[in-house]
Amino acid sequence: MAAFYTSQMKSGLVAACVALVGCAAIPQPRATLRLTVVMIDGSGWTRERADASLREVGTILAQCGVTLEPVDPVVLQVPSNLMDFSTPAARELARTYPVARPAVYLVRDTRRRPTFDAEAIGRGNSRTRPEIADTVWMTAAARDPGIALAHELAHVLMDSGEHSEEAGNLMRDETSARNTSLSAAQCARLRETGRANGLLK
Repeated sequence: MAAFYTSQMKSGLVAACVALVGCAAIPQPRATLRLTVVMIDGSGWTRERADASLREVGTILAQCGVTLEPVDPVVLQVPSNLMDFSTPAARELARTYPVARPAVYLVRDTRRRPTFDAEAIGRGNSRTRPEIADTVWMTAAARDPGIALAHELAHVLMDSGEHSEEAGNLMRDETSARNTSLSAAQCARLRETGRANGLLK
């Protein structure tokens, strides 16, 4: 299980969306997501892999009328004890290097057990760790990183840990290239809660 479009790209985006999520057309954007991307130097992440993952996130979120704004990753050189995800390390990293939220941190590995390649920290599961609210943490080992990041961002934007049993749904508990669609109700919740929490414009 588990973090850039112009008008000239619209026709290509429609084709990509049909291939990826099976939607018939791209809705007019109704919300904008400006995501801060923090890449830990030496983590195993590359700019090319991060960019490819973000393009896939943008295609998936487009079905909900959400446009992902282009961003340049923030590259941080940090001590080795901050290169892997754990709650204490994440809190220290967020305090030492504050960035705008929502944010995705591309880290080396995780020290959490059981192990997850990606973890979402929304409002509902950050009451004891407010420093890392509205963040996603992705390890370099993440499979299908663009889909995994879209899945975790949806958790953050909906402020919900719920999963779906619907075939092909992005929010199934197992990340898969086959699972990229979101229902109309999920899209509505994502936009409404994301706006209410100041994460979407």
